[in-house]
Amino acid sequence: MPGSRTGRPPVQRAVRRPPAASRPPRDNPVRRLHTRVQKAWDRPLTAYYLIFGGSLLITVLGLVMVYSASQITALQMSLPGSFFFRKQFLAASIGAALLLVASRMPVKLHRGLAYPILAGAVFMMALVQVPGIGMSVNGNQNWISLGGSFQIQPSEFGKLALVLWGADLLARKQDKKLLAQWKHMLVPLVPVAFMLLGLIMLGGDMGTAIILTAILFGLLWLAGAPTRLFVGVLSIAATLGVILIKTSPNRMARLQCIGATDPGPGDACWQAVHGIYALASGGIFGSGLGASVEKWGQLPEAHTDFIFAVTGEELGLAGTLSVLALFAALGYAGIRVAGRTEDPFVRYAAGGVTTWITAQAVINIGAVLGLLPIAGVPLPLFSYGGSALLPTMFAIGLLIAFARDEPGARAALAMRHPRFGRKRGAGGSAFDRSPRRWNTMRRRASAARPSGER
Repeated sequence: MPGSRTGRPPVQRAVRRPPAASRPPRDNPVRRLHTRVQKAWDRPLTAYYLIFGGSLLITVLGLVMVYSASQITALQMSLPGSFFFRKQFLAASIGAALLLVASRMPVKLHRGLAYPILAGAVFMMALVQVPGIGMSVNGNQNWISLGGSFQIQPSEFGKLALVLWGADLLARKQDKKLLAQWKHMLVPLVPVAFMLLGLIMLGGDMGTAIILTAILFGLLWLAGAPTRLFVGVLSIAATLGVILIKTSPNRMARLQCIGATDPGPGDACWQAVHGIYALASGGIFGSGLGASVEKWGQLPEAHTDFIFAVTGEELGLAGTLSVLALFAALGYAGIRVAGRTEDPFVRYAAGGVTTWITAQAVINIGAVLGLLPIAGVPLPLFSYGGSALLPTMFAIGLLIAFARDEPGARAALAMRHPRFGRKRGAGGSAFDRSPRRWNTMRRRASAARPSGER
């Protein structure tokens, strides 16, 4: 090494490192993923896509499972194997049309339908008790025959009627600042709800009465009912429920089958136990679509109330968790729509529909798992039954319509679905003509939605 002028070796100076503040931060993949998921979750159209996509997947998977679970039952009744599937597919097609109509209707029209739907539901529920018109199915007098193999259960439409009418009533009272008085909060909402419950209980349908009660409590909670008032109504409903259960040997037997692992004397818990058997034999990924053993006469109501058990046997834990995740996403989207709106009717209606679907799913799945008594309610959008499917799909259309009105959702939809059209120009090729309209719509949507998210 060459020396310096003084003959000494040169002094090596330490390389200066940039201060820690100027160093670029290390890229954390977990934090980056969390940020991206949070941004996607906060987009205006998140609730819209969750409701539309979740309900579509639940309905399609339900059609597949209805076809698989109902074949043996149909053959045992000397019917074609696809008999129940064809009826469910017809109901799903009509329900899809109702969903599209409801999703495009303005809020004012939904509010205008509240009283006609309530009057129609009460009238049909009263007809059920008329001899020669109403018919009994599985011990419940809650059906009206439409001729042939088609029946209708008016109590299912009573759920939709209570949601729409109750939301309109509470919204009008909130506009007049009357909900601060407990009399206006209870009357006439609670008496009308009790009237619907009375008509349902005349036919002995305890499960539908529980769902209707859950909707009533959901509306009162959204309206801001004080705790003492809420507890008072809940105490009255619980007392009536205990009386109805104690006075019915069938309901007492169902209550005693919670957590049962043996059919018991007289096979009183046969359905509950075989539902557990079906879930237990499915494993992680199931025995395969169509390969269920319990549906061969061992599990009653395999395509209606206990279709979740057949799903667990054929699709395994992965299939059942997927169904639960879809219902959880649907419930979250409904809560989000109810929480972000400024319209009181939208808040009450969205909250009522979310309470309805969530409570019914919890009661059905809880009964299949042996955690709750068997209430005889179908799994929403999934089980066989056109009477339950039609009002539920109309209610999903309500949620979609409300989700489209979220802040920024309309502008984001305009960007997602541009109108491809050209202004008429004189001469020149198609590429030389005036720009398309969607460019103007994009600028207009961006100005209306400063966040830039779709």
